[in-house]
Amino acid sequence: MNLFDFTGKVAVVTGASSGLGADAARAYAEYGADVALLARRKEKLDAIVEEIKATGKNAIAVQCDVSDEESVKNAVQQVLDHYGKIDILLNNAGVAFAGSVEDMTVEQWDMAMDVNVKGIFLMSKYVVPHMKEQNYGRIVNIASVNAVIADKADTLVRHAYNASKSGVVGLTIGMAASLAKHGITVNALGPGLFESEMTADTLFKEERFLQMYNSLCPASRPGRKGELNGPILFLSSDAVTYTTGQFIRVDGGMTLV
Repeated sequence: MNLFDFTGKVAVVTGASSGLGADAARAYAEYGADVALLARRKEKLDAIVEEIKATGKNAIAVQCDVSDEESVKNAVQQVLDHYGKIDILLNNAGVAFAGSVEDMTVEQWDMAMDVNVKGIFLMSKYVVPHMKEQNYGRIVNIASVNAVIADKADTLVRHAYNASKSGVVGLTIGMAASLAKHGITVNALGPGLFESEMTADTLFKEERFLQMYNSLCPASRPGRKGELNGPILFLSSDAVTYTTGQFIRVDGGMTLV
């Protein structure tokens, strides 16, 4: 049996309109899955869906704000109406705000928590019952190395991001413990620095930061496009029937030093 053959599986990807989420959706399709791409920006989703369908794979675009319960409920139902089931949920949607607790706004704090943590809660709330029915599911939550490490440089402080991504790891552990008996695995990934829509206009424009990062990271560079896909596919596959509640860091060894 090919453990990494996703033929016949349905994968839902949130935050799929760009960057790491869009890359993951393409990877799922490449390995045979039928894919549902969710994000707020429907026009961007449509373009990626057409790209995937041009390769002969199945994909749909569903507009969804993961921080809004009604939006999530409707999106999950659209996927079920179209494909009939959900086997894999990649909770990738996320936001980041610079700032420490004394200078960020309450609105920024709330948005970080609403998207990064509440979004995973809501998506899981409406997907898990269907996974329980089929006694099968793979949930992969995108956390961050910033769940366990932080920056002291004023320009890089992101307290809400640290807190929310730590919450993702905690939620992953709790869900994993209670859902394992239903054939559902729940794991988290902690990416290090990758270029994405979130980082392209911030961290990747800080030349001094990149030099510092490269000097500290054992791999001597940020992550490259596609390097998160392998861990995502692994944790979404039938190779992880007995692997759950794990937090795997994909960071070139950054958190080792």
